[in-house]
Amino acid sequence: MILSFVLLFATIGLFVAVPKGFIPSEDKGQIVGTTQGAQDTSFEALVTHQQAVAELIAQDPNVKAVNSNIGASAGGGGATTATNSGSLFILLKPRSQRQASADEVVQELRTKLADVTGIQVFLQNPPAIPIGTQQTTGLYQLELQNTDVQPLQEYVPKLVEQMKALPLLQDVNSDLQMTSQVKLNIDRSKASTHGITAQQIENALRSAYGAYQVSTIYGSTNEYQVILELEPQYQQDVNALLSLYITSTSGQVVPLKTFATISQDVAPLMVNHSGRMNAATISYNLAPEVSLGNANQQIDQLIQSTIPDNIATSFTGASQVFQSSLPSLIFLLAIAILVIYLILGILYEDFIHPITILSGLPSAGFGALLTLIVFHVELNVYSFIGIILLVGIVKKNGIMMVDFAIEAQRTEALKPATAIYQACLVRFRPIMMTTMAALMGTIPIAIGFGAGSESRRPLGIAVVGGLIFSQILTLYLTPVFYIYMEAWRKKLRGFNLRYFFFERA
Repeated sequence: MILSFVLLFATIGLFVAVPKGFIPSEDKGQIVGTTQGAQDTSFEALVTHQQAVAELIAQDPNVKAVNSNIGASAGGGGATTATNSGSLFILLKPRSQRQASADEVVQELRTKLADVTGIQVFLQNPPAIPIGTQQTTGLYQLELQNTDVQPLQEYVPKLVEQMKALPLLQDVNSDLQMTSQVKLNIDRSKASTHGITAQQIENALRSAYGAYQVSTIYGSTNEYQVILELEPQYQQDVNALLSLYITSTSGQVVPLKTFATISQDVAPLMVNHSGRMNAATISYNLAPEVSLGNANQQIDQLIQSTIPDNIATSFTGASQVFQSSLPSLIFLLAIAILVIYLILGILYEDFIHPITILSGLPSAGFGALLTLIVFHVELNVYSFIGIILLVGIVKKNGIMMVDFAIEAQRTEALKPATAIYQACLVRFRPIMMTTMAALMGTIPIAIGFGAGSESRRPLGIAVVGGLIFSQILTLYLTPVFYIYMEAWRKKLRGFNLRYFFFERA
């Protein structure tokens, strides 16, 4: 009995200590990536850097094909994308033709692409179940909100630098990017004396820099867009801006520098919003063999020491679902055990021996969690499902023994110790047969064969470890638990009888 309670508290301790994750990565033969140039990079420079990245990726022996996009539509799905970003879709060779898994290919490419100057590359092995709709450079996100952009501009870069220093994280990046900005200061009184309005100035700037389509030429087999813009060498020269000429309402051509000046400043490349609040999203990936629970715990400590209270912080996407799923899974496990207890109580018309049947669950949980720690597998959604499966598999050992012992006591008037001992002898063979059948079915899953084995392996490891450990201990713990529960039953009956006579008196 002491060992039973020790196992119970040890199981709770292992649950706290085991690394916790959400959805494990799965090798689907695909890798997605996001590229990001300097905030003030030109389109031509971004094209050059993007092509260098795509060529380097294509040279990898594990890669079959690379699809590369840049520009505002690189994010796809109508998502708003910064003009200095691009996307990559990498198709890997079949698993039998490459030595490395998708995660290993990501690590190899990350090292190679670090040498490409002028552009950053963020690679992801997309999860089997995508969570969230926001497209970022990492699988996990942290969102910061404030009514004003200025506090975000001050504290987000600080938090990003501290997160980059954490060895648990990779590809830390923020969508709050600062870029140089050219401001055109117009002297409206001078402009009005020349008969020039603000609308005319805006039209001239749009024609010069906005890639404005003014016409379409229709051919016999095709059509051609006519784009009005400055030549590239003038688009990249700030001083050329003041050399533009504006046509006034009277037809007079006036240079822009006559009534305007320019100044340079720094401003966000793109301002995002969440609801009605200004928002900045920090995205990140996990280093190899790092659990999401440990990483988020480290991030929470950085937030408490760096971010003031007037900035709201919250995990979003997969990180947010992970934070809320763990309590839900624990509640689901508790409900499953409660339902089993109620059903057993109805079947046996007893509220004591269902506890005897469930007494083997701590040993199963201890074995499952210990096996996960030994094999360096995190407790994620799949392994938690394995633990819930263990509840149904392990309790059948107790049902086989307790059912036989109760029947023997009722029909043969055996003592509890004799009845449960006979139950162990008679039920030993079917218990071993059913346990071995379950083990033989889950060992291939635990070893991890075939496509998608990365997702199923935590489930198999949890079930195999829990079955082996509980099988060894249940044959010894359940009979002892049965004897103690029978003694407790007699005490309860005596107490009820004395209470009844006392009330009658």
